Amino acid sequence: MGRSGGLESYDVFISHATEDQDEVVRPLANALVSAGLRVWYSEFQLRIGDSLRRKIDAGLAQSRFGVVVLSPSFFAKNWPQYELDGLVTKEMGGQQVILPLWHRLTKADVVARSPSLADKLARNTADATIDEIAAEIADVIKNPS
Repeated sequence: MGRSGGLESYDVFISHATEDQDEVVRPLANALVSAGLRVWYSEFQLRIGDSLRRKIDAGLAQSRFGVVVLSPSFFAKNWPQYELDGLVTKEMGGQQVILPLWHRLTKADVVARSPSLADKLARNTADATIDEIAAEIADVIKNPS
């Protein structure tokens, strides 16, 4: 599991809480794959007996972007916070890495939990379909500014 020619193995890493998988994350991951992206998503990569930390770290390191599905469940759990920390560290190099998606949250909710994330332009599942969100994410990844 390395990089070939210095290129990342994945276009996008999806950071999420397990509680959001059925409603948002799995359909989003499948839509991104259908759009031709290489997606690191726990259900695609993790197998019984895997070291969560090692697999997640490898996925984070080998992904160009991170879609962060922010929700009440996301902010209540440790693993998504760990993944977000890794994505923030990557972004400190000066390039856009984090693509936030709000699920069952308002701007005030995000400000209360993470003011720095609230400052980023995000998409909200209340305002757009999963397919619309996936199309926009694919466009950003395929045509970075």
